[in-house]
Amino acid sequence: MDAESQTLEEWTDTVEQRLAIPRDGVNGIPVAAAAKRISVIIPAYNEEHAVDKVIRHIGYVLSEARIEHEIVVVDDGSADTTARVAEQAGATVLRHSCNRGYGASLKTGILAAKYDTICITDADGTYPAERIPELLAEMKTADMVVGARTGPSVAIPLVRKPAKWVLNKLANYVTQAKIPDLNSGLRLFHRDAAMQYFHILSDQFSFTTTITMAMLCDKYAVTYVPIDYKKRTGKSKIVPWDAANFTMLILRVAMLFKPLRVFLPCVLVCFLYATVKTFVDLFITGDRMISTTAAVSALGGLQILLIGMLGEGIATRLKYMGGTRYPGVLSRRGYR
Repeated sequence: MDAESQTLEEWTDTVEQRLAIPRDGVNGIPVAAAAKRISVIIPAYNEEHAVDKVIRHIGYVLSEARIEHEIVVVDDGSADTTARVAEQAGATVLRHSCNRGYGASLKTGILAAKYDTICITDADGTYPAERIPELLAEMKTADMVVGARTGPSVAIPLVRKPAKWVLNKLANYVTQAKIPDLNSGLRLFHRDAAMQYFHILSDQFSFTTTITMAMLCDKYAVTYVPIDYKKRTGKSKIVPWDAANFTMLILRVAMLFKPLRVFLPCVLVCFLYATVKTFVDLFITGDRMISTTAAVSALGGLQILLIGMLGEGIATRLKYMGGTRYPGVLSRRGYR
C-alpha cells in the first residue's frame, strides 16, 4: 500500500473514532449513529462544468469515511445541462422551473432531505469536500458547524474583502458574538433547527447570513472550523450591490431578534447632540435658554429609546411564547 493510501486510511479511522464517541440519544436514536447519516444539499445554477466533479468528490469522501449519505442537487432553473450532468454523477436532482434563488434552492433541498443532519455546499468546486467528515464529527457538541474560510489558502476576490469586513463587524455587534465567517456556504446543521427559521430565511444569497445570525441570537451552539477556499469554476453569481442587500438583511434580523442593538446607537447620537448643543448654547454663545434643536434632539432620543425598549420586549415575549421548536444540543445534553 502506498503512502497516500495509508494516509487516507489513517484519516478515515480517525474520523470513525471521533464519530463513534457515544452520548445521549434523541427520540431513542443514538446520536453517534444518527450523526453518521447526512443529506448533502447542493444548489446549482448553470454549473455544468463543475457539478460532476463536486458530486463525485463528495460521494467518494463520505463513502471512504463510511458515512451513510444522500446527495441532493437542486437545479435552480439552469439554462445548461447542469441537471443531466448531476444525474449522471449519481445525485438526486430536484428542479425549479425558473431561477428562484440560492436560498430557495436550499429550502427545497432541506424539505426533501431524508436525513436529519444537513450539509450544504456549493456546486462550483470552491469548498473542500474532504473536510465534511471533520465538520460532521463536530456536530456531537454543536447545533451548527460552519466551515470558516480562514485557512491558509483562501481565494476570496480582493474587491469583496472590504465589504465582507464591514458586514462581519456589523453582524458581530448585533449578535454579540465573534463570527469568523458570516456567510460561508459549507456548513452542517440539523434540519429542524433550520426549518424553524424558514419564514425569515432569504430566498437569495443571504440565506447563510440569516441562519448564522438567527441561531447566534437564539444562543444555539455554533462551531467554526477553519477551511481553505478554492478559486471557483465558472462565473460568480454574486454582484457588487449584494453588499447593500446584506446590510439591510443584518439590520432586519437585528430588528427581529435584538431591536435595542439597532436603536441604542441612534439614541446615543441624539443625546450626544442634545448635550453638546446645550453646552454650546449656555456656555459659549451665552444664551439663557436651551435651543429648539437641542430639545427636539433630546425628545427624539427618548422616543427612539422607548420604541426600542418596546420592540425588545415584544421580541423577547414572542420568543418565550412561541419557543424554539428545536431544543439545541446543550438542552439535549441536560445543560439548559
